[in-house]
Order: sequence, then C-alpha cells, then structure tokens
Amino acid sequence: MKPFAYHQPDQIPDAAKLLTSIEDSKLVAGGMTLIPTLKQRLANPPALVDLSKLGSLKGITDGGATITIGAMTPHAVVAASKLVQTKIPGLAALASMIGDPAVRSRGTIGGSVANNDPAADYPAGVLGLGATIITSAREIAADKFFLGLFETALGPGEIITAIRFPVPLKAGYTKFKAPASRYALVGVFVAKFAEGVRVAVTGAGPGVFRVPPMEAALSSNFDPSAIAAIKIDTDGLTSDIHAEADYRAHLVTVMAKRAVDAALS
Repeated sequence: MKPFAYHQPDQIPDAAKLLTSIEDSKLVAGGMTLIPTLKQRLANPPALVDLSKLGSLKGITDGGATITIGAMTPHAVVAASKLVQTKIPGLAALASMIGDPAVRSRGTIGGSVANNDPAADYPAGVLGLGATIITSAREIAADKFFLGLFETALGPGEIITAIRFPVPLKAGYTKFKAPASRYALVGVFVAKFAEGVRVAVTGAGPGVFRVPPMEAALSSNFDPSAIAAIKIDTDGLTSDIHAEADYRAHLVTVMAKRAVDAALS
C-alpha cells in the first residue's frame, strides 16, 4: 500500500469539496472493496476521504409508504431493523445474506450501491424495489442509476446520502452464493406493487438488470409456476471460473422462483 493523505470531514459539503479538489481521491464508506484494492496496489489514490464522521448519513426512517436508509448505515443494522423487517422483510433478508458478520458490521448500503459490484446484493434490492438514490446534489431513480460494470450515474464530487425505498405489497430475495466470498453467482430480488411486479438480477452479468418477461408473467399471476418455463438468454451473461453463462441463465429462473416463494412466505 502506497502513502496517501487522509481526510475525515464532518460535513457533506466539505467531503464533496475534498473529493473534487484532490484529483483521483477516493471516498471511504465501509472500505470493504477499497481497502483490499489498496493492499493489492490496484488503486493508488493520493487521498482518502473518510465519511465515518458524517452522522447524518446513518439511520433508518419511516416515511409511511417509504423507508429511507442513510448511506452510512451498516448492513447489520438494516438486517436487524424491526422497521425494515416489518415493512420490507425481503430487504432485511438481503442485508443478512451479505458477506460475513465482519463485512455486515463494517460495510454500508451507500458504499455498496456506489461501488456497483456486478455480484453485490444491494443493487438487486435497489433496482427491484424501484428505489430512489438521494445524493448531495439530486435524486436519481434506480432505473437510471446503474450504468454497467462498476459504473453509476454519480457525477464528480457527488455523494450518496440516503436511499429511499417504496414499501411493496410483497418482496423476496434469494441468491446462489460463491462459497468463499458469499457474493452472488446469481441473486434475484422480486417485488410486487399495486401497479405490477419488478424483478432484478445481480451476479449473472456485468451489472444488475431487470427481466421484463418475468415481470409481466408475475404481474398476471404472482406464483413461482408463472415463471417456471421462462428461459434467460445467455447473451451478455458472465462466464468465469465460478460458472458458465448457461448455468447462470438457468440459475436466474431457479432463484427467481425461490424469491417469489420467499415473498409469499
């Protein structure tokens, strides 16, 4: 690891200013991805801007038809929240499946969403629930936020401050995880709303994506049998040492059926 400057601002505008004024500087939320990257010298930023003193970015608030989670809220807090367990149990279940206890204690929802790892769990929940990403500058709909492999709509100096989730009628998440990392080889989040169903997939491709044929089928009949015969095209799916594209395509349907079962339970 090479030397770097370390900043720990206590105001969001100060953090944003540091981020834009120091070229190639990086934000630190939980550091679950950044610190290993620094150790392997895959990144050598001149400065780190630590968000841990921004207490306003932590916590979960009830908005009635929505739940808002501060960007610096750890996964373990989301998983244990009685509010989340009651209103969006599928989201609490998702948070409980992330990594191991150490990762869940340090990792944050904002850091995970901003990083947009193609096998991370939270992007599926954010996209599947049609959440709104609140930043230091604006609000961004989930459908417009995730742009591709580790790429998001965040601009220079823009910091996620919170994520607002609409409360669905039902929601569920399941994943087939890699044994060592516990990242999703394939994870599927299903959410049912009065206006229809959303299905979001993580781990299968270079970024999280929705499955319109499954959404249409489940909007007509919210039951695992409605999507049992739907086949996922392997074009654009990931093939690596963990799984080939055709296996991941098969897993999307299997995990989607299990996610519906979880939502109905």
